[in-house]
Amino acid sequence: MKVIVVGTGYVGLVTGACLAEVGTNVVCVDVNEAKINDLQKGILPIYEPGLEEVVHRNYQNGRLSFSTDLAAVIPGAQLVFIAVGTPPGEDGSADLKYVLQVAKQIGASMSGYLVVVTKSTVPVGTAVKVNRAIKQALQERDVLLDYDVASNPEFLKEGAAVQDFMKPDRIVIGVNTEKAQQVLEQLYHPFVLNGRPIVFMDIASAEMTKYAANAMLATKISFMNDIANLCELTGADVNKVRKGIGSDPRIGDRFIYPGIGYGGSCFPKDVKALIRTGKEYGHAMRILESVEAVNEDQKKVMFSKIERHFDNDLQGKTFAIWGLSFKPNTDDMREAPSLVLIEGLLAAGAQVRVFDPVAIHEAKKELGERVTWCTDLYDAANGADAIVLVTEWNEFRLPDWSRIKSAVKAPVVFDGRNIYDDVVLQKKGFAYYGIGLTKHNTTTVLI
Repeated sequence: MKVIVVGTGYVGLVTGACLAEVGTNVVCVDVNEAKINDLQKGILPIYEPGLEEVVHRNYQNGRLSFSTDLAAVIPGAQLVFIAVGTPPGEDGSADLKYVLQVAKQIGASMSGYLVVVTKSTVPVGTAVKVNRAIKQALQERDVLLDYDVASNPEFLKEGAAVQDFMKPDRIVIGVNTEKAQQVLEQLYHPFVLNGRPIVFMDIASAEMTKYAANAMLATKISFMNDIANLCELTGADVNKVRKGIGSDPRIGDRFIYPGIGYGGSCFPKDVKALIRTGKEYGHAMRILESVEAVNEDQKKVMFSKIERHFDNDLQGKTFAIWGLSFKPNTDDMREAPSLVLIEGLLAAGAQVRVFDPVAIHEAKKELGERVTWCTDLYDAANGADAIVLVTEWNEFRLPDWSRIKSAVKAPVVFDGRNIYDDVVLQKKGFAYYGIGLTKHNTTTVLI
């Protein structure tokens, strides 16, 4: 089976590489010549654990190739995945410009039956627009060809995308013909040998499923962050509360870890888009409006703690920032809470020393030379008035606190992910601030 994947960003490249891994002939297409040239040289545009090996292996054995010319590679293909970006507009709606451009190009170059699959995250009704664009292009050519449009949303976690694709917990596909369903069943058969289901449904429901899933996960995060903030005010300990509610199987223990807000390419954009879709249909998404508001406020929580500790005077202070990406195991800086914190510190007159194991290249695009770029966590801590843990990379979990204490100006730790033991750190002479934590009998209040 020959498959075309249009778009070599996060979703497109993972999709193309993993399909090739099970024997599919895949061509990844992108209009960005520099990106395609890099991919042909083995240089990936994103960091994702395990992806580089899969891309290199399948490119070398000929199952995966790259091109800038959709018309040239589309002959002989059975499926075309549209996996281009859908950036949010100023009103929060998903911009479908690139999706529809690709759909028009497909209609202009196809020569036989195709299943055209939207893999990009798109609002309900997008498949209708894709179908219209293809049909219009065929009419302009004065040809009549059979094709189907389908929806196949992705549920990949950044940092575990290859594993998620190769061993999915479910595959959601929206189709409107039996023929399209059979083609997609054949394509995905190798991925469901573990017994996990392919969930077929109508196209509109598949499009909505993607947004509903991400919105639910974002809701759990914002809910827990709101509870964490209330825990601090009431003297409760959010870590104990989290364990107490997480043991309830109706709630579960995933996505209920408090922190300094969610970021990335999915949750912020998809929550905004679903709110916008509600408005278009005259329905206020009141819960999601609150989810978004809580998240924006949560990104400022750590800055407020820092201000209080230093009596609202950060001028000339130096802060070590550990972690920049919005989550570990990715270089994604989109909507990263670290950016909100750093901008606040810089505006207050502070000096900022930063380190991230992977995301420095992407972060430099946002921060330039306004911060000091460090080689490791110890370098960042040198001369700092406080350390701020933002992203919980594994290498930050068990640092040499004695070494750090001798390097900093003042032993203060602001833990934005609650990965450190406050009692242990305080016994080592550090002032400790976490998210939603109560005091111990021999410690000061952690607010």
